[in-house]
Amino acid sequence: MPRLSEVIAALDALWPPERAEGWDAVGTVCGEPDAEVRRVLFAVDPVQEIADEAVRLGADLIVTHHPLYLRGTTTVAAGHFKGRVVHTLIKHDIALHVAHTNADTADPGVSDALAGALDIRVVGPLVPDATDPSGRRGLGRICELDHPMTLGEFAARAAARLPATAQGIRVAGDTEALVKTVAVSGGSGDGLFDAVRASGADVLLTADLRHHPVSEATQHAPLGLIDAAHWATEWPWCEQAAAQLDEISDRHGWDLRVHVSKTVTDPWSSHHSSGAPN
Repeated sequence: MPRLSEVIAALDALWPPERAEGWDAVGTVCGEPDAEVRRVLFAVDPVQEIADEAVRLGADLIVTHHPLYLRGTTTVAAGHFKGRVVHTLIKHDIALHVAHTNADTADPGVSDALAGALDIRVVGPLVPDATDPSGRRGLGRICELDHPMTLGEFAARAAARLPATAQGIRVAGDTEALVKTVAVSGGSGDGLFDAVRASGADVLLTADLRHHPVSEATQHAPLGLIDAAHWATEWPWCEQAAAQLDEISDRHGWDLRVHVSKTVTDPWSSHHSSGAPN
């Protein structure tokens, strides 16, 4: 069985921590470097439900996309909900490792997994990483459909292929407009409108879209916008990342048991509507 330090080294090779944004908090949150690792659980959020799932599973390591302490802390007291996660993990000898913005821009990264879930072909990054001479790394992805479809049809495909959430899929733009080129970005993406327009994409699929940026974007140009739940756009990365670690495990003869959590940790729990406007 590999030691935690060996598994972390393999994960850092996939998603080098130095490629994370300066404001980000990636890397190992807790865990004994010499501890053996047999089972690994991938999830989007390091919340109590995931910690409890790892305990039931007998996992030795959790790998999440989102950081536990993004803005730092002065306490890990169990009376606080984040401290309770830390206490649960340490009590059960479970390590926690985070790959966030360093996984967003990786090759393959979060948006590659999102494109794969939607069954669309990646052409290249939406915002290329200037330090990558191959031109493959960067934020978001530009993709092409095999056959044009309407914006409404593509939104229906997204609703069918992405994990179900209370939010569902929201659409801005003419649902009858034809779509051929798609920009995708897992997670929050309403800061990418200029890059999307420059790319010539017909539609952007992302998450956390806000009223004023969307209103301005749709007035600026006939760009279709699809807003999915943040968790739903990033969950496909868990399956992609688990497959990457599986391949590493096979190559090294580690015999790891790698799992992907299907627990929906999107914070929105229900959706009510009197119907779409005419």
